[in-house]
Amino acid sequence: MAYRYDHMHLRTRDVKKTAEYYQRVFGAKILESIQSDGKPRTDLDLDGLTIFIAPVAADAAIPSAPTEPYIGLDHFGLRVDNMDEAVAELKRRGASFKMEPRTIRPGVQIAFIEAPDNVRIELLERS
Repeated sequence: MAYRYDHMHLRTRDVKKTAEYYQRVFGAKILESIQSDGKPRTDLDLDGLTIFIAPVAADAAIPSAPTEPYIGLDHFGLRVDNMDEAVAELKRRGASFKMEPRTIRPGVQIAFIEAPDNVRIELLERS
């Protein structure tokens, strides 16, 4: 059995705001459609990475930022060719960095962004 990536699914109180964040900060393309049940659907295409965005009730709890270590999904990672250029561009676009770039071992730099709803995104440069 072969397993291949298909999509990532985000849940948010404000689908439009979340979609616009990923479009503004990462250049994701917003794809709006109507589901078979007649409800609107918003997806993102981030350079071939499919992200589905689903609404939740206004009173839904946002998980608090976890303390280390914890169990569960931690983050998703995006590879960049040049960390310095990526960080400068993302800051211009309004990204909030939770961890500035650092070298974790020779040839590998990482940084972390906090996206809406406490989603953590790792930037990774391998040289």
